[in-house]
Amino acid sequence: MAKYIFVTGGVVSSIGKGIVAASLGRLLKSRDYSIAILKLDPYINVDPGTMSPFQHGEVFVTEDGAETDLDLGHYERFTDTSMSKLSNVTTGAIYQAVINKERRGDYHGGTVQVIPHITSEIKDRIHRVANNGNPDMVIVEIGGTVGDIESLPFIEAIRQFRKDVGRENVVYMHVTLMPWIPSAGEMKTKPTQHSVKELQSVGIQPDILVCRSDRQLPQNIKDKISEFCNIQPECVMTGQDVKSIYEVPLAMEREGLAEQVLRLLGMPQRQPDLRSWQTLVERLYRSEHTVEVAIVGKYVRLSDAYLSVIEALKHGAIALNSNINLHWVNSEDIEVYGAEKFLGDIDAIVVPGGFGHRGVNGKVAAVSYARDRQIPFLGLCLGMQCAVIDWARNVVNLSDANSAEFAPESKNPVIHLLPEQQDVVNLGGTMRLGLYACRLVPHTLAHQLYNEAIIYERHRHRYEFNNAYRSLFLESGYVISGTSPDGRLVETVELPSHPYFIATQFHPEFQSRPSRPHPLFQGLIKAALDRKQQQESHPEEAQELALATTLYVE
Repeated sequence: MAKYIFVTGGVVSSIGKGIVAASLGRLLKSRDYSIAILKLDPYINVDPGTMSPFQHGEVFVTEDGAETDLDLGHYERFTDTSMSKLSNVTTGAIYQAVINKERRGDYHGGTVQVIPHITSEIKDRIHRVANNGNPDMVIVEIGGTVGDIESLPFIEAIRQFRKDVGRENVVYMHVTLMPWIPSAGEMKTKPTQHSVKELQSVGIQPDILVCRSDRQLPQNIKDKISEFCNIQPECVMTGQDVKSIYEVPLAMEREGLAEQVLRLLGMPQRQPDLRSWQTLVERLYRSEHTVEVAIVGKYVRLSDAYLSVIEALKHGAIALNSNINLHWVNSEDIEVYGAEKFLGDIDAIVVPGGFGHRGVNGKVAAVSYARDRQIPFLGLCLGMQCAVIDWARNVVNLSDANSAEFAPESKNPVIHLLPEQQDVVNLGGTMRLGLYACRLVPHTLAHQLYNEAIIYERHRHRYEFNNAYRSLFLESGYVISGTSPDGRLVETVELPSHPYFIATQFHPEFQSRPSRPHPLFQGLIKAALDRKQQQESHPEEAQELALATTLYVE
């Protein structure tokens, strides 16, 4: 039978439950335990696929095509374990399943209620994860904050769970806030006490407390929390702020998190192997170079909208003993002030995905700037479509070229709707989603970076390159370096005359890992480092190129 660890949060939202859950997963896996992770989200949306990035942040896509919470990205990156459709469940999905059962008559005319029907459905989703691959441990993160009305069915379900599977098979871990009050010069335990009291009021006594703080908790504070919250002193742990999220597993290991979890579950204490993770963190803090990277997007007011892109860039930099200095550039600002104002001192440019026409011309201008100035460029999903539009307008001289998504009446829709999307009515979960194969053309940059003939990447899009323009693009020097195995769908494009110019219809950021950086992102950082080194060793050539390009643009 699997063991279960339930992770809840108190006092404030965004307290770091996902990172703590992912870190615990890393620590258990380093002890050779198999793990699975599930996120229970309290919002009524069936999935985050139709939610604004400004509200929800990034939509993470799994291999089997689920649109999920961004915490699943942390789970995958920390544990190097692929998540699935089973790994993210929302209140909307739970209620939808229960209502469908009621409509079919599964409840034989009985009154459908939160208890037992909703809670039973929640418990069933947890058991599905446990039965899929038979992991040793299942870590379940409860979204939201204890005390929220929308979280109550989930809290009740996990309360019942200990009774169902046995006390010895369940651990409750609560993440809470321990603020330092500068004017008083002391740490306050009351928020944690009240949060635990709230949890106890609904029938759950936490076994482990992870107290988020900007400093280490003194032993007397841990003893006080232990006394007031009825928790063993060794199970009160500091969740201290660190420079990088990748240091959190090491900090939690020093606190003894995995050791206490295994003790409470009656599992053997195994020696962890965290050497590779320790090396990763050391390299992160010993970077020899810094690269200036611009992310040109329309959701830059919330960096979580591009979370996997940010992490993939970091992974590529770590592998090259480098650090990245991110510049957030609103594509709408480029439309007003021009690209030079924001991209003049940039070493690499990334144009990520997105939807809708807002800010698209700014993205196209950023692509054009990267192409003209020979700045290493990576386009992702909409970023590739913008690269295609730029080439059509500025090289092939189709001045009105556009995407059918933004200009349905365009005479030159170089990007158009996938045929299988023509009759789609419901927006949620109906895009081209999940892992698909891509065949790479030999002797191209893509083939050189991947060093594979067939690759598999995750997708999330409705529109594609319009094959009616394929010959025109190829004749003008554009290279289509990757397609679907049947050759129909264009997956990657590149410019061989450019130091590093490649764009993909898929989302490579979802498969990047700290210990296995994605080749496209590592290639981008390497190209940026090479360009920077060349500029530093031959400044006169860089100045001449900048002047020539400026005259060309004007």
